[in-house]
Order: sequence, then structure tokens, then C-alpha cells
Amino acid sequence: MASRAHRRYGEIMHDVEELINDHIEHQKRGTQGRSKLKFLVPSVGIFFTPILLEKAFQFQDKERCISSRRFVAPSFNDVRLILNTAQIMGVVAQGQPPDLITFDGDVTLYDDGECLTTENPVISRILRLLTQGTKIAIVTAAGYSEADKYHSRLVGLLEAVKSAVDDKKLEDPTLLVVGGESNYLFTFDASSDNLLRYIPRQVWMLEAMKAWKEADINVLLDVAEAALRDCIRDLGLSADVMRKERAVGIIPSSSPNARRFTREQLEETVLVTQQVVEISPVGKLLPFCAFNGGNDVFVDIGDKSWGVLACQSYLGGIAGSQTLHIGDQFLSAGANDFKARSACTTAWIANPAETVRLLDELALHSSAARR
Repeated sequence: MASRAHRRYGEIMHDVEELINDHIEHQKRGTQGRSKLKFLVPSVGIFFTPILLEKAFQFQDKERCISSRRFVAPSFNDVRLILNTAQIMGVVAQGQPPDLITFDGDVTLYDDGECLTTENPVISRILRLLTQGTKIAIVTAAGYSEADKYHSRLVGLLEAVKSAVDDKKLEDPTLLVVGGESNYLFTFDASSDNLLRYIPRQVWMLEAMKAWKEADINVLLDVAEAALRDCIRDLGLSADVMRKERAVGIIPSSSPNARRFTREQLEETVLVTQQVVEISPVGKLLPFCAFNGGNDVFVDIGDKSWGVLACQSYLGGIAGSQTLHIGDQFLSAGANDFKARSACTTAWIANPAETVRLLDELALHSSAARR
């Protein structure tokens, strides 16, 4: 039974892989609207590389014994992990690991609301990538114009990179931090007090971003703030409004009797605010991202696709096929990592431990591709 299931699952993956390959061929000709996959899945997006589903299934079946299960069908998580493996295999099949790997912060590198401390096992994996010449960027929703706040969140990684530079194990590593989705850029600097140096916007902004007018930005944030205040009233939220230079959001109230937000309240607030901004005149002029941060809701100017594209441009024009974004928010309301899908290849993880396993898997498949 297991061998029959293994063969059949493999055949299904092969058939889907062929549909994707057909779509990629249509992409190359500019006729992707006429691919078989587009007819079956009208919302299908861009593929930056082949997706090696059949081979990925063989790998994950050994890891998860999918075809050996008698009563539990392949699950959502099985499919998610197969897709991650298939995407990694597609990237390294080009003959080298990604030139640029971008990471979300919370839930991807460290637990929600925590910091990247020295004992975190992902640090050694990032150091390995930097040693190999891979460029690293952390693209986070946390929006600060001050380097010290990012230093506090990323202290373990920054200190580890500095130590490696001091010990001559790393030479001129590329480590960027993009804050507020796409609004602030910092680069690692071993000589700085906070190990990060602020890069002025005029140095790295894309041409399209330079057209965003400050007056329009303020109007969009006003519209979003009004929608958030309506949600506080209508949903009975124990919340305070926080306004920043390029973001506005709600955070738990400082009142001692404040009630914790429920998931439903957070998702309703995201969807209401997103719709209100989308239908406003200014919402048609500027890109924005409304997202659920787990215990807050924020609206940022821009989104992670712009953050990744800005990194690619700043680093000399790295292609989407040679960029991998790793994050946890691809499904629920306010899933801000999903936006990166239009800029590069992506991998969907569920927790920091999965990020570690994914990077180990990347090293394994990269080594196999070189042989």
C-alpha cells in the first residue's frame, strides 16, 4: 500500500510540476495568461524558477513518511514543506545558492515579541551563509529610524557577526536591516556603536518610491487612523493608537483593566482598515500594507515586496530568481510576507525551528547540486 501511495503521490507532483513548467514557458513568451495553469488557477502569480515538486516529494516523504500513513491524508503542512523544498531545489538547480536571502523577524528568526539572542541556533546558519558570500537582509515590519532599537532586537546576530569580523573569519559581510516593511535601511557596520549604520533614503529608494509624496503619505495614514479608531469603538478594543512617521497602528492599552485582543478582533481590524484605505482616493495612489502583528495591527506605507526590491537594487540588481525570502505570514489576514512573493522566491515557515531546518536543507541541496 505504501509503495502504491508513494508512486501515485509522485505522479501527482509530476503532473503539477509540468503545469508550472508550461506556465514558465508562457511567462518567457509573455503569454502567461494563456497557460493551462492560468486557466485552472486564475490567481496564479509569477514563478522565478522551476518548482521541483516530484523530487521534493521524494525528499519530504523520507522525512515525514507521508505515503506510509494509512489514515491521515497528506496535510496542509506536508504540502507547505514540499513546496519549500521544491522552491529551494529550484533555486540551487541554477548552479549556486541564492545571492540574497531575506528574513522576516518575529516568528521567523525568533519567537513573537522576543529578540535574537546569542544562543539562537539560526545565528550559526546565517554566519555560514555570510561566509559563503550570500548577502543577508532582515525585512521586518518593526519601523524605527534609530539603530539602537534594531540592535536590541538583533543583538545576538550583530555581535556574532562583529566577532567573526574581528577574528578575520568574515571579511566585509553584507547584512542589511529593512524596517517598517520598506521605509528604513541599515547596514552592518562593525565600527558603529550599535553595529548598524543608517542609509539615507535618497541613496537606496527605488525610482517609483521617490514619487511617493509626503502629503499623500500623511493623508493615507490619517484615513487608516480613522478606520482604526472606528474599530476600537465598534469592536470594544482595549487599545491605544500609535502614530509613526510612516505607519499607524493600534497596540494594547496601558490600562490595568485592558483585555487582550482576540485573533478575530485583530483580523477584523486588518480587513476593515484595509478595505477603508483601498477604496479611498489616496489608497489608489500609494502602496500600503495592513497587517496583524499577533498583538497589534499596523498600516505601513509600502510593503515587503518594496523592501525586497529595494535590497536587490541597493546590492547591485540581484534577480528575483536569486533571492529567497523566508517568513511566516503567507495565509491569514494581514499576511505581510505574502507581498514578497511578487519580488522573489519564497519559503513559508511556521516557527524559528523550521527556519533552522530550512537553512540546513538549503545547505544540503546546495552541496548536492554542486556534485
